[in-house]
Amino acid sequence: MEQGNNRTIAKNTAFLYFRMMFTMIVSLYTSRVILQTLGVDDYGIYQSVGGIVGFLSFINSALSTGSSRFLTYELGTGDFEKLKRTFSTTLTIHIAIALFVVIVAETLGGWFLHHKLVIPAERMGAAVYTFHISILTAVFTLTQVPYNASIIAHEKMSVFAYMSILEVSAKLGVVYFLSIGGYDKLKLYATLLFVVQVGLICIYRLYCSRHFKETIYHFIFDRAIFKEIAEFSGWSLFASSSLALNSQGILILLNMFFEPAVVAARSISIQVNMAASQFVANFRIAANPQIVKKLAAGDSMGSKKLLLASTKYSYYMMFVICFPVCLLAHPLLRIWLGAVPDYTVIFLQIIVIQSLFQVFDSSFYTALYAKGRLRENALISPTLGFLSFPIIYFLFRAGCSPVALSWASLLTYAVLGLIVKPILVVKIANYCWRDVWDVFRPCLLVTVVALPIPVFLYHVIGVDSIPYSIFIGFITVIIIIFAIYWIGIDMLTKQKVWLYVKRKFRM
Repeated sequence: MEQGNNRTIAKNTAFLYFRMMFTMIVSLYTSRVILQTLGVDDYGIYQSVGGIVGFLSFINSALSTGSSRFLTYELGTGDFEKLKRTFSTTLTIHIAIALFVVIVAETLGGWFLHHKLVIPAERMGAAVYTFHISILTAVFTLTQVPYNASIIAHEKMSVFAYMSILEVSAKLGVVYFLSIGGYDKLKLYATLLFVVQVGLICIYRLYCSRHFKETIYHFIFDRAIFKEIAEFSGWSLFASSSLALNSQGILILLNMFFEPAVVAARSISIQVNMAASQFVANFRIAANPQIVKKLAAGDSMGSKKLLLASTKYSYYMMFVICFPVCLLAHPLLRIWLGAVPDYTVIFLQIIVIQSLFQVFDSSFYTALYAKGRLRENALISPTLGFLSFPIIYFLFRAGCSPVALSWASLLTYAVLGLIVKPILVVKIANYCWRDVWDVFRPCLLVTVVALPIPVFLYHVIGVDSIPYSIFIGFITVIIIIFAIYWIGIDMLTKQKVWLYVKRKFRM
């Protein structure tokens, strides 16, 4: 059974990695063209205006977590009638939330757009149009959450792979029409993205209705199910609001104090980091359903073992990407964008370091999520996030550089990943400190061993030319892989890796 589950995780991870590689390559290309076509200011305006709607849609993240957890859990128990009622109740809740988002966005969001954001007067009309289109997109996205949760619960990750190929192909079409269109580029870009998003959502829903009988919607509002989801998602909602405040909220804050170009720089760094983070996210998407299902089936030890192993390997995958990106940030951005906006390099370097701490934060969260115990996490973790936002605001008011927000965010996630989440999994999820140390110790050793030589080469050789950058990047990856093999994995795993290599290369 365990071997079968591991094969499922490996298969799903492979599908997700294929999706990620294709989408990352195309997305990096389209981002460059869009930045050049829209210009830095319009690109920054789009991110700021979209940030208002994105902030209001933090509810989406919380409900997505709850939907996925309960649908996966009901699949694990095998109660199909409960599964059908859970799906329909979940979708009813999402429809109501979507209406709420429209009302709040069109009133408070519209006021904020006109009175608080720094937008050139001649671009306000385009910004308002983009704002309304973004609200419509958010409505469709909110009501799509239960369908995506069903696909994840059934572990049909190949669907996401194929749909992602379709999505990025459609976005290539957006880039083409954007370059030849004679209309306002910002308005055209927002409209085309809306059309693409709605088309994809229709395909997702058609697939779900044909393959998962529980996704045929009936207007059901089961109070008992709603109470369970509300209690679970209520705490997650508090956490998601903090996350939204420190992602989309930060973009809005930047636009209040600085020009749209600074918002564009921050958005570019986030996009690169998101592309890198997809490596780990895909692995976790594949592993998380198994962690929850094992717990639902009464195999708590198997669930714990899988979570600890997946946390450690998630860090290794992230470190292999983040360290070279941090070291070679400037040449990578120069190759990708041509002209690199101010602050982009330092934004990127800090945010990829932050993502290493986020691995522990998100991985240990899965243990609480599987247990259905989010109250303590929702009280402590988001509180730190809420505190960092006013600190950044006052730093900006005092005249500090935009980079201050990156350092504040880095410190917040370091505390969450290294202190708060370990304490919570020990107290709530029945883990022990030895379990936590068995994850931290190899990750720390791999990091310490892998750092010196690449940093030395960086300072001695430099990265002024592309060949030097490629050489340093290659050496860095090789050193990290060797460090992971010799220090980061146990003897049994080494033997499995060695046997796999021998079999593949007929040694």
